[in-house]
Amino acid sequence: MKKIVIIIFSVLSILGISSCGIYSFSGTSIQPDVKSFTVEPFENNAMKINPQLANLLTESLIDKYTNLTNLEMSTDNGDLRISGIITSYNIAPTAITADEIASQNRLTITVKIKYTNRLHPEEDMEQSFSGFSNYDSSVALDAIESSLCEEITDRIVEEIFNATVANW
Repeated sequence: MKKIVIIIFSVLSILGISSCGIYSFSGTSIQPDVKSFTVEPFENNAMKINPQLANLLTESLIDKYTNLTNLEMSTDNGDLRISGIITSYNIAPTAITADEIASQNRLTITVKIKYTNRLHPEEDMEQSFSGFSNYDSSVALDAIESSLCEEITDRIVEEIFNATVANW
């Protein structure tokens, strides 16, 4: 009988926490009245341009919100709105050998986002996010650029998501 009471109490506690609306098991803390989101296409204002990067960032952010929240995607009037600009796409040497030759390079991507919450403007923010990945300089960037961009984008999108709706 004691086990049944513990099980019932546990189930009721879980239901009580999850029905409150502001907490979720995905780690988000979205107000219960927020129902939709919009991700505007990223602009690419970097000096060096990767033509696929803006679309990759936009689609990755949409996927993140779709998969980890119960919010509906809206094309233009979401309760939450995220817009972004790619401000930097930079390649620089990170490890120099004794012969003064770079043995490793670093690809760094920086984006600036504007997050607007129509229903709770106190949560609005503008912030820059940056990510990087090192690669061996003996490998041509063209051969690995796509995979590096995906890796960096995943990290940046995670940081944006956490800063906007996970409140970490």
